[in-house]
Amino acid sequence: MNGVDWDGFGWNLAAGAGAAAAVMLVTFLIALRMGVHRVVDVAWGLGFAAVALVSYALSWGDGDGARRVLVTVLTVVWGVRLAVHIGRRGRGHGEDPRYADMLAKAPGDPDLYALRKVYLLQGGLVWLVSLPVQAAYHLTGPMGWWAWAGTVLWAAGLGFEAVGDAQLARFRRDPANKGRIMDRGLWAWTRHPNYFGDFCVWWGLFLIVCQVPVVAAVTLVSPVVMSLLLTKGSGKALLERHMEGRPGFAEYRARTSGFFPLPPGRRG
Repeated sequence: MNGVDWDGFGWNLAAGAGAAAAVMLVTFLIALRMGVHRVVDVAWGLGFAAVALVSYALSWGDGDGARRVLVTVLTVVWGVRLAVHIGRRGRGHGEDPRYADMLAKAPGDPDLYALRKVYLLQGGLVWLVSLPVQAAYHLTGPMGWWAWAGTVLWAAGLGFEAVGDAQLARFRRDPANKGRIMDRGLWAWTRHPNYFGDFCVWWGLFLIVCQVPVVAAVTLVSPVVMSLLLTKGSGKALLERHMEGRPGFAEYRARTSGFFPLPPGRRG
């Protein structure tokens, strides 16, 4: 019979908050040592991995064993891959222009402002978005078809994200492409294959807990918030504001879907 251990889930929420906060605070100290706050982007994926690992350890003997292993693997693989990719992409570069602009206008100490407005905020978002992951460890029934559908969606999202990132990295390594807009491969189908991949990953993780309706209702906020971040917040919307005015971007935007993949030449 499907159900949930609410006491275990409650303790998990506290431990998950602690794990997310610890990752962000350690990253903040590293950033102070390095003199750049862009390293917080690496901590985003690692924060989710830490929450999953702490949840797995805390739920020992609780929930369905197969689901606990599955959710741990899916979350850690996604989080570590993203962290490694962002770390490699930023190696040798200075401060991210987004953080440089924000801190230049910061009232008072810029580092303390970054701690409040970037690190602690991202830690809170990691905790909130990871609610389905945390809940999955305390579902008592065996996995049903919803869980397998979620796993398939997660795999599709991870593949889309990883392939898109690899295509963009290869494009940027070619000196002939300097100043040009990437419009090949998956980037011809959507202007943001990496963000679309993240979208699929988190809706997939949410589906894993959908077989218990009350848990689905409680954790629905997770994929909704992630979707808003990707489309309206620090993802697509912010990146495209930075790209406004770049040669070729207006034409690329006119012929390429903004988020959901569509055949080249059609907008969405």
